[in-house]
Amino acid sequence: MPAASVSRIPVEERLFSLVLALLATETGLTKNEVLSTVQGYRQRYRAGGDNANLERQFERDKDDIRDLGVPLETVDSPGQAGNNQNLRYRIPRGSYELPSDITFSAEETTLLNLAAMVWREGSLSGESRRAVIKLKGLGLVSDEPVLGYAPRLRVRDAAFEPLRAALERNAIVRFAYLKPGEAEARVRELAPLALVQHQGRWHLHALEPGTEITKTFLLRRIVSQVTTTGAFFPAPSGDQTARALDELEEVWQSHTADVEVLADSDAATRLLKRRGTVRLPSGVLRLHYSDANIFADELAGYGPEALVLSPPELREAVRSRLLQTVEEHSSREGGSEGKISG
Repeated sequence: MPAASVSRIPVEERLFSLVLALLATETGLTKNEVLSTVQGYRQRYRAGGDNANLERQFERDKDDIRDLGVPLETVDSPGQAGNNQNLRYRIPRGSYELPSDITFSAEETTLLNLAAMVWREGSLSGESRRAVIKLKGLGLVSDEPVLGYAPRLRVRDAAFEPLRAALERNAIVRFAYLKPGEAEARVRELAPLALVQHQGRWHLHALEPGTEITKTFLLRRIVSQVTTTGAFFPAPSGDQTARALDELEEVWQSHTADVEVLADSDAATRLLKRRGTVRLPSGVLRLHYSDANIFADELAGYGPEALVLSPPELREAVRSRLLQTVEEHSSREGGSEGKISG
């Protein structure tokens, strides 16, 4: 299949197809079975050839799926315990289905059915059916209907499409970017080199014309329309996508936090599933993160279920967010100001 056709497959479609496939069998799929049959991978799969780049894509996709709250598991193949070459991947339905005590009214059920019809009749439907047929062809048991399971996929940032278009034309772009802690956004003019997704978020890897310095920008912090300046730049050499991902991974590896979580809480369940999480002998979780402000937002959302022990700057960032929540709640309710201890 031509490379241009492969490049048109959106990442959301690939992740959706992967979730469908991993839900379709109790025994799970090997990496090779995923790469050779699932939409978004199979188009680039080379039987008996070099699939190293595709395997790295699969590893990143697994992390993104887990970040979305999907309980992806790794299990040994039957009779091959300890053989890492034949590990199988699956999404257990029992962990992904709604709790039994959650019910819907007739009106709510009608709305959910309408939403399900959109999924079934959408452009993914044909590929999803073909994926199930391919899985059955491998001799794997598929439980119907897998289309009843729709993952919570993030919508791309508004800046994505204009940046992608500029990237294809090697066009210089201009946009306003608001960094955390700054009161006003700064206008940036950049040569876009790559758009990459890391830890479930889209980033722009770009070059500052005139300085030859490359920087990475989080798309969610672009606060204006992305426009082109009319100027162009020569296409860079090398794999800019791989370079950007390597730099982001290095940042992620270098930042760790120790967080104490309440046993059997939502915080414990979700944080334990994050890639690279280590439970220390004390029970404290050691977690990696790329962006302190984004991670602070997440941890603050767990409220009293998570307590940051280190580093101090992350602890303070979470504390300030909790204090702000208390102040906003107090002002709305007209009550006295709450207190949060360090």
